[in-house]
This record gives sequence, C-alpha cells and structure tokens, in this order.
Amino acid sequence: MTQTLADRAARGPVTGPLAVLAQWVMLTAGWRRIAVAMAAGALGALAMPPFGLFPALVVSLGVAVWLLDGAATGRRGNRGAVGAAALIGWAWGFGYLTAGLWWLGSAFLVEADEFLWALPLGVLGLPAVLALFYAAGFALARILWTRGATRILALGVGLSACEWLRGHLFTGFPWNTLGMALGQNLWPMQGAALFGLYGLTLLAIVIAAAPATLAVADTTRGRYGPVVLAALALAALTGLGAWRLPAGATPNVAGVRLRLVQPNLNQDAKFRPENRQDILDRYLELSDRAAAPDRTGIADVTHVIWPESAFPFLIQRDPESLARIAAAFPAGKQLITGAARMETPVPGEAPRFFNSILTITAGPKLGDVYDKVHLVPFGEYLPGPLDATLRALRIRQFVSIPGGFTAGNRETQRIMTVPGLPPIAATICYEAIFPGAIVPGPTPSGPPPVPGLILNLTNDAWFGDTPGPRQHLAQARLRAIEEGLPLVRDANTGISAVVDPYGRVTASLPLGVEGVLDAGLPARIPGRTPYARFGDLPFALAWAGALLWTLAARRRNA
Repeated sequence: MTQTLADRAARGPVTGPLAVLAQWVMLTAGWRRIAVAMAAGALGALAMPPFGLFPALVVSLGVAVWLLDGAATGRRGNRGAVGAAALIGWAWGFGYLTAGLWWLGSAFLVEADEFLWALPLGVLGLPAVLALFYAAGFALARILWTRGATRILALGVGLSACEWLRGHLFTGFPWNTLGMALGQNLWPMQGAALFGLYGLTLLAIVIAAAPATLAVADTTRGRYGPVVLAALALAALTGLGAWRLPAGATPNVAGVRLRLVQPNLNQDAKFRPENRQDILDRYLELSDRAAAPDRTGIADVTHVIWPESAFPFLIQRDPESLARIAAAFPAGKQLITGAARMETPVPGEAPRFFNSILTITAGPKLGDVYDKVHLVPFGEYLPGPLDATLRALRIRQFVSIPGGFTAGNRETQRIMTVPGLPPIAATICYEAIFPGAIVPGPTPSGPPPVPGLILNLTNDAWFGDTPGPRQHLAQARLRAIEEGLPLVRDANTGISAVVDPYGRVTASLPLGVEGVLDAGLPARIPGRTPYARFGDLPFALAWAGALLWTLAARRRNA
C-alpha cells in the first residue's frame, strides 16, 4: 500500500533532503503555515504567461500537497482538517492571484484623482475574494484525501472544480486559470481542441503535483509511479500536439487583406472629446499608411480594423466625422471599429449606451453591429445591488459613460456579417478569455451561421507595459485552438496579432508601439474541433472519473 509522508514520519525519522523539506512544510502551523501557503501560491504564478515556468507550478503544488498532508485533525476530527485545508487553500489562492494580477492596479492610476483610494481593493481585495474559490477547492480535496498517490487526484478534483466555478459564478473571471500553465507552449496547448482550458487545468494540476510523492521515504511503487505516469501524460499531450500541427502554414482566405491599426493612444487626458479631430486624424493617417514600400495605402487592403473604444465620442452621431471616414475609404472598403454606441431612447427613459463593434462603409453607411455581452463589473458598469449606493457616494465605473454600459442581449447575440469576410464571432476586450462562450448558441431565429474567424477588439492601455496585456493575448490565443478558428486581435496599445486556428501567431505588433499590421486571414480548420462540438463535457467526464477513483481509494483505505 502506498503512503503519505505523514504515515512514514509517524514510524520514525525521515531522511533525504526532499523528505526533510516536506516534513518541515507538513509540520508548520499557525502564521508560518499561512506564510508558506501564500509564498507557494505566489511562486505558482510564474507558470502563467508571460513567464511560462512550469517547474514553478511543480514546486507550488508540491508544497500544497505537503500542507494538506499536515492538515491536523485535532480534537475536532475531520471537520478540523477540512477547516485547516480551507485556510491553506485561501492563503495559497491569495498568494497566487496577488502575484498574477497585481498589474490590475495600473488601471486605478489612470485617473488617480478619482480612483487611487480604491487601489488596495483591486490589488488585494479582489484576490482575497477570489481566493475563497481556492479555499473551497482545497477543502474538497481534503475531504477526498487518502493515503498514497491517489491524493494527487484528490487535489486535481478539488482545484479544477474551483477553477471552473471561478470562471462561471458571479459573472466569472477565468483569468490565469491553472490550465494556462500548459496553454502557452504550442504542442501541449493543442489539447485544448479536445477538452478545452478546464481539461488542461485538470491535467496541469495532476502533472505538476505528482512529484510531491517523491518525498515518501520508502522506495516503493507509490514513490515513483505517480511521477512516471505524470511524465507519460505530459509526453502524450506533447506528442498529440506535435501530430496535430500541420507542417506548413495555414492557407489564407482568398480575397481578404486585413489592416490592423494600433494607434497606441494612452488612456490619459488627451483621450477626451475635445480632441476628437486629432484622434480621428491619427486613425485616418495610420489607416492610409503603407506598410511596405510597394504599397500605397487603404487601396491595398480590403478591411481596416480599429480597436475597442476607438473614439472618446459617439462616432455614429457625429456626421462630420462619419463624412471624413467615408471620404478616406474608397468604395468597397470596410472599416470595422470599436466604439461606444447610444441607443435612441424611448420618450421619458434615459438613453442606453453600449460598448460595440461597428462596421462603416463609403456613403457613409453603418453596417452590422455587435454589442458587448459580458461587461466588466466596476469597469463598465456598477453591479445592480450596489449601483444606487455607490452613485450616491459619487463613485462611478472606470469608463466615464453616464449610468455605465448596458450589456448586449445574450439571448439574441449573433454572428456578425461583414461583406468580404467569413461570418465573425465577435468579442470585445476580456470576452475572449471565456472558454465556450466565443460562438453564440441558437437564437430564436435559429442556429447562427458557422463562423470563420474570432475578432477581438480590445483596449489594454489601462494596464501599461505589464504582464496583463501579454496574459490577455495568451488566453485569447487558446480560444483559437479550442474553436478551430483564426483569431484577429486589434489592441489600442498592443499586442495586436493574427493567429491561425492552431494557435500560431502569423503576424503581430509589439506592446506599446504605434503602427499598422497588414496580414491575410488564415482559413478555419475543416469541420469543428471536439471542444467546439462538446464543450466542457470531456472535462466533466474526466473530472467525474477522477472523483470516483478517489472515492474508491478512500473506501479501500478506510
């Protein structure tokens, strides 16, 4: 029978550097245990983009296993162990999220006169709240805990469940989900086409935690077996990815030439309605800029794309600006742009504003529109229960729109239609981080057209030159693999990129530069990926199988 370090330590001295370290971690108590858990969680953040240090997650989760091994039962029995595990989980999650999301504080400095007071709430308060998911995950793992290698599966069951819940409850926030540790390297990330981000999450947790069993002092199958199995799983995932990737470049869609405009406009006092003409001048000059000596400007491309929140004014209600755009774009050329949009109010009601994607052609004519569905709480709107109270205190959301943005209708969300392009699965800003939410489901009028690309317009200027924009691109890139669709991502300050349906970046502009990116549109993969067809069902089946295995092991060891 395999065993934990605690079983072995009870029989006598533990030898070997790794075993001694593990025993020290296991026996920590009080504030030292909390500090060790926080430090381990913070170290795990180095496995996320842009660092991608998977060994950091191995150490981080190894410490988590030893801490759970040492969760004392005391006089309160198993209830005390579960409570201790929840506290360990909260501390681990707080360290992990604080180290991975500290850059959110940059947004509070853009208008420091209004929001500096709230900076601690964003940098420490949000991780403290989200860490409750990890508390629940560690508690569930401890409930399932058993002797031997099966406890690694118990940790996988608990943590992957909490990550799924973090991505769905209370509007969801699946940023830096643990599966991103495997979702950066081109070969392992291909697994997302089969079982999505949460399937990668379960795998990442089990693979990274398996080496913790090496601390068992006795040389038994239980010491090396989990590590061998984890190595085989990682090798299989990598081999699958190498097999799935085509040797050559993905062919481009015929007749499509894109120009992505990255204006690099800072989110500062210059981005004001009174500067509308200067801002529009900048966009038009960049749109007509030749990207190579043998090109002459807009005439070389079929579609020009501008990022989210391109204007500090309502472009569709500004005839002069629309006329300037129409004059700059020859007939047949399409402009796709992010913009705030106001819906004409019903008499007696306040106007509603939307964060939208607009299409504009010569004329000028307004074409298809997409309204952002998944808004950012406190960034684009104030949550309903807090709205009246916060406004009474003269606290507003970050985006200065009267009353905040209104969410698009989730039930009628549809694929965008733009002449000359395949059907578009449109996303704005962090909508691209939600697995399974990229392609809308059936609407009252029937199933939507099958999309040919993911379009993501974003404005990461709020976060400057920090890991935030790099993490954002990495997560959007994984959506391309999950759905088998190319990704076209235009960001105000970068990183703008075109990504093929296998996650390969075919063209990009770096963070913090002004420029244009001319590129073809890679074709989608033939058919649909398993994840596009079945969503999180493969993950759910794997999770249920792991749960049943741990329950069976507990019964055998009872």
